[in-house]
Amino acid sequence: MQQYNTIKAKYPGALLLFRVGDFYETFGTDAVKAAGILGIVLTKRGSNNGAPIELAGFPHHSLETYLPKLVRAGQRVAICDQLEDPKTTKTIVKRGVTELITPGVSYSDNILQQKTNNYLASVYFDKNTMGISFLDISTGEFLVAQGNADYLDKLLQSFKPSEVIFQKSRRRDFIELFGDRYYTYELDEWIFSGDYAQETILKHFDVKSLKGFGIDRLNLAVIAAGVALHYLNETEHRNLQHISSISRIEEDRFMWLDRFTIRNLELIGSANENGVSLVDVLDQTCSPMGARLIRRWIIMPLKEKKPISERLDVVEFLINNEPIRESLIHEIKQIGDLERLISKIGLLKANPREVVQLKRALHAASAIKAICEKTDNQSLNLIAEQINHCLIIRDKIEKYLQPDPPVLIIKGGVIAEGIDDELDRLRKIAFGGKGYLLEMQKREAELTGIPSLKIAFNNVFGYYLEVTHTHKDKVPADWLRKQTLVNAERYITPELKEYEEQILGAEEKILTLETRLYNELVFALSEFIKPIQLNAQMVAKLDVLLNFATLAIKNYYVKPQINEGSIIDIKGGRHPVIEKTLPQGEEYICNDVFLDSESQQIIIITGPNMAGKSALLRQTGLIVLMAQMGCFVPAKEATIGLVDKIFTRVGASDNLTSGESTFMVEMNETASILNNLSDKSLILMDEIGRGTSTYDGISIAWSIAEYLHNHPSAKAKTLFATHYHELNELTNSFSRIKNFNVSVKEVGNRVIFLRKLVPGGSEHSFGIHVAKMAGMPAKLVGRANEILKRLEQERTGGENIKDSIKKVQAQAYQLQMFSIDDPVLVKIRDMLNNLDVNTLTPVEALMKLDEIQRILKN
Repeated sequence: MQQYNTIKAKYPGALLLFRVGDFYETFGTDAVKAAGILGIVLTKRGSNNGAPIELAGFPHHSLETYLPKLVRAGQRVAICDQLEDPKTTKTIVKRGVTELITPGVSYSDNILQQKTNNYLASVYFDKNTMGISFLDISTGEFLVAQGNADYLDKLLQSFKPSEVIFQKSRRRDFIELFGDRYYTYELDEWIFSGDYAQETILKHFDVKSLKGFGIDRLNLAVIAAGVALHYLNETEHRNLQHISSISRIEEDRFMWLDRFTIRNLELIGSANENGVSLVDVLDQTCSPMGARLIRRWIIMPLKEKKPISERLDVVEFLINNEPIRESLIHEIKQIGDLERLISKIGLLKANPREVVQLKRALHAASAIKAICEKTDNQSLNLIAEQINHCLIIRDKIEKYLQPDPPVLIIKGGVIAEGIDDELDRLRKIAFGGKGYLLEMQKREAELTGIPSLKIAFNNVFGYYLEVTHTHKDKVPADWLRKQTLVNAERYITPELKEYEEQILGAEEKILTLETRLYNELVFALSEFIKPIQLNAQMVAKLDVLLNFATLAIKNYYVKPQINEGSIIDIKGGRHPVIEKTLPQGEEYICNDVFLDSESQQIIIITGPNMAGKSALLRQTGLIVLMAQMGCFVPAKEATIGLVDKIFTRVGASDNLTSGESTFMVEMNETASILNNLSDKSLILMDEIGRGTSTYDGISIAWSIAEYLHNHPSAKAKTLFATHYHELNELTNSFSRIKNFNVSVKEVGNRVIFLRKLVPGGSEHSFGIHVAKMAGMPAKLVGRANEILKRLEQERTGGENIKDSIKKVQAQAYQLQMFSIDDPVLVKIRDMLNNLDVNTLTPVEALMKLDEIQRILKN
C-alpha cells in the first residue's frame, strides 16, 4: 500500500489500475468508482488508520474489456504494471505507470470509433487571439490554427475533440466562450511558455526550424501544439514517430461554415433523436480511413475551382468505367484501417495479427497502384505515383512471421522457422523432444555398440540411459550410474542432463526469444511510417471518390458545373437526406432555384406551415456544399458559381444555460451572418423575428432584407423563408428581391401540400389545418377557425390587430360556455338572451331552469 500511495500521488485525478500478480486492483475511492462503472464486486481488506480499505479488481487479461468502459465514463486511467519478474526478486516487485489513458489519448480499437477521429485539442489563450491544435494519436494527424474566439468555436464544433486541454487560469473563459460540453483538463501555466513549446516541437520533429511545415509565424498555434506533445509525454506516450508531420488548417482554401451552419444543416449529426444527418447518407466508404476523410470533406468543402473540378472529373471517370471501379473497391476492402495500424507500429503496440494485416494491406495497395497506373485519368495516375509498394516491409513480414499468428505474443508460434537458429533448436527440443531423444539414442547405441540402449524418464532423476547387464561393460567411463535394477543399470550423461535443463526451460526461453525478435521486427517496420501513412492517405482519398461515384449511380446524382461566376442555378433539386427517409413509394418533389447578383439576389419564400420551405432552404445549401466537396448532386442540372461562405439561420432553440431566449439566440446568429458576409456568400434565413412580437418581428425581418439588398460591397445570394406576408411588399421597392411561394391546393376543408416553388407571394399560412393534422381536439380547431374569421373581418374593416383581438376576447366571454355548432345549446343561448332578468321573479327563474334542464335531457 505504501508503494501504491507513492505512485498514486504522482497521478492525481487518475484512476490507478495497480497490477498485483494476475489482477489489476483498485483501492479506496478508485475502487468505489471502478466498481460502480464496471459493475464488479467491491470488497474490503486490511485497514488504513483503523478504517478498512475498499478494493475492486479484475483479471489482467480482461484489461481490453474493462479499460474502454472506464475511459468512456470520462476517467483518466493510469495503468501500473510490474516492471520486473517476481521470480528474480526477494523484495517487493518494482512497479510503475506504463501508460496514462485519457479520452483524448487513446488508440485501443475497443475505445475508438472506427469512422471518426479521436482528437486531443490544445487551446492557448492570449489577449484577443488564441492558438489551437488538434492531434489524433491513433492516426498521427497533427493540425494547428489560430484566430479569434468565433473561429476557434467553429473549429471545435467541426473537429469534435474528445478532450480539450488549456491553462488552469482560463477555465471560466473557456466555458463562457465554448460552453461546458467538452471533456477538459487544465495544465500549469509554465507549460504554455513560447520557448518551451517551440523547443518541444523542434525536438520531436528533429528540425532546426518550423518553416518547412508552414507554421513558423503562427506563434500561438505553435504553443498549443507544443503543449499537446508535452501532454502526450506526461501520459507516458513516448514512441511517437508516427506523428511525423504538422500542418496548418488553411482557412483560405476552404468554404466558411460557421458553427450554426454545421448544426442547422445537420452535416455530421442531428439534433433530433434517430435523426439522419448528411454524413449518414453520403458515407458508404469501404475503409475506416475513407469514412474519417469524408467527414473532413463535409465540414471543409473547397472554394477553388481547379481542385473541385479535379475531384468531379475523377468521379465522372469512375462512373463511366465500371470494371476499374469494382476492382478498386474490391482492393480497398482488403486494406482495413491502415492509418491506425501504422500508428500502432509507431507506438510499438501492434500485435502479430495486426502486423500480418499490414502485409495484406500493402499487397492491396500495390494492386491499387497497378490499376490506377493503367488508367488514362491524370488524377488517378498521380495517386498511383504516390503509393509506395514498400516491398522491403512486405518481404520482411512474410519472412519473419507465421502466416496466421496468434493475437498475443505469449501464445507462441509467432516467428517463422529459419529466422533464428537458437529458436529453431529450442523449438525442436520443446516440441520435437521425442525425435531428438531417438536421434541421441541411435547415436549412442552406434558409438557404444549397445543395440538394446534405451532413453527414458522418471520423476526422481529425470532423463536416463538404460543398459542391460549383458552390455554394461561397454558403458563409457564418463557416464554416471544413478540406479541398479535386476536386469539393467541406469545412467545419466552431461549431454542428457543439459538436454533436460533445456527442455524444461525451453518454452520460457522460446517466449523470451520470440518476444525479442518480434519487437525487433516492429521497430524495423517503424522506420517506414511515412511512406505507409502516405499510402493510407491516397487510399482514403480514392475511397471517398469511389464512394461519390457509387452514390451518383445509386441516387441519380448529376455532375454540377462549377464556375467563378455569381449564379446559382439548380434545376430539379432534391434534399439528399429527406429523399432517403420518405415512406416507401413516395417521391420527393424537386424544385428549381435561381439566384444571382444582378436580377434575383434575394428570394422571399412564403407559404403554409409544413409546405417545405425549410427543406427547400436546406437542400439548396446542401447541394452547393456537396458540389464544392467534389460530389455529384441531387438535381437534374446544377450550375454553381463558387460560394465562399454558407450562413444559415434555421430553427429556434433557447440557450437557457447561458440565459439566452429563443429570440436572443436568433439575433446572435443573424448578427454573425450580417457581420461576416461577402459577395460570394449564400445566406439561408428561416423565420427571422418569430421569437418576438409580430410587429417587432416584421420590422426586423424587413430591415434585414433591405440591408442585404443595399449592402455596398456584398450582394450575398439569399433565400428568405417567412410567415410574414407583409414582406411580399419588398419586391415593389427593391429590384433584386423576388417573391415565391410553396404552393398548396385546397379541396373542401382539406389542404394538399404540393411542395412546389412557384413565383408570387402567398397570403395564407394554413396553420389551423396543420393543428388539425397534428390531432388537436376538434372543439379547439373549430374555435380557432372562428377567431380567425372574426379577426380577418375586423382587419378588413380597417382596425388594427390589437383592437380586433380585444373584440374577439370580449365575445369569447359570452361564447365560451357554448359551442355555436350545437343546435341545442344555440336554443338555450337564445332563450337566455331573451330573458329580462330585472323583472324575473324567483319562481319564474326556477321554472326557466327546469325548462332548460328538460331541453338538455331530450
